[in-house]
Amino acid sequence: MSSTELSRAAETMRSAASTIPLRLEVVVIPVGDVDRALSFYEGLGWRLDADVAGEGGYRLVQLTPPASNTSIVFGSGVSSDEPGSIESLVLSVDDIEAACQELRVRGADVSEVFHDAGGSLGAGFKPGEIGRAVGSDPEGRSYASYASFHDPDGNRWLLQEITERLPGRMW
Repeated sequence: MSSTELSRAAETMRSAASTIPLRLEVVVIPVGDVDRALSFYEGLGWRLDADVAGEGGYRLVQLTPPASNTSIVFGSGVSSDEPGSIESLVLSVDDIEAACQELRVRGADVSEVFHDAGGSLGAGFKPGEIGRAVGSDPEGRSYASYASFHDPDGNRWLLQEITERLPGRMW
């Protein structure tokens, strides 16, 4: 194959949707106290998948949120990131109010529900409380209502209500 043919083939692949499955399986969460984090996440009702100890104080804990295909991993010797340095991990929920209520009952300090004051879908992804308005999205749009909570180390979780997927968001 000539270099011109390789270039054309590469360009075609870049512009086409990938056919190779790339599934997000695990997200590493930096924590300072493994047992405290384990207790917190188990308290939220997350499934414990693994708790493995190794040499030199190494420990890996893996948990999965209910109905999720993606797990979290934390432990000792697992990450060099600072505990609490995760700005936002998104959990999609069918009913934001019900999710907030259940998480509060399970011990999470969940914020009030909020939406973007400017009407866009991005309030949850702005730093701090910039552009937030209190309450669910007044139009009831999918992707537009949020709430948040932090784990004991300060890692931030963002709840996003998704009642209907946008076109092209399903494989």
